[in-house]
Amino acid sequence: MSEGTGATVDNDSLVGLLNQLAEVPDPMPVSMVPQTAGWLVLLAAVMAVLAWRGWRLWQHYQANAYRRAALKALSASGDDPVVISGILKRAAMVAYGRRRVAGLSGQAWVAFLAETGAAQFDDTALFSAAYQKAPGQSDPQLATAAREWVKSHKDPEAVDV
Repeated sequence: MSEGTGATVDNDSLVGLLNQLAEVPDPMPVSMVPQTAGWLVLLAAVMAVLAWRGWRLWQHYQANAYRRAALKALSASGDDPVVISGILKRAAMVAYGRRRVAGLSGQAWVAFLAETGAAQFDDTALFSAAYQKAPGQSDPQLATAAREWVKSHKDPEAVDV
């Protein structure tokens, strides 16, 4: 007989069987650690590839610092052909080396710019700009071509020396 209710519950009845049920314990948490060494090897390989790719991107960023500096200087040049010519010469010397670029002038300089980049330069603007000391007449077309050359000139290793 159960206490306080006055009714007896048979252990074979449905209510009696339900009263005998025990609480189901929670399962052990599933471990998120890989169970085989293959996953650890794969993780190490992926991390190595990501580290290598990050290093290459950093090297590329550092190698193109002269382009960013030249574009900044071109923005501040005010379309002055004398200043633009100097900026182009400095950028070319950084990219291709002093030995190859420093002695170029006139038609050879314009041919070099055409060979290494996709920009089209007005020959007379660059010819006269190299020999002027005073600020030249503003030439927006030369400034646009210079920006295009700085952005898109070929990688020095891709150009035959």
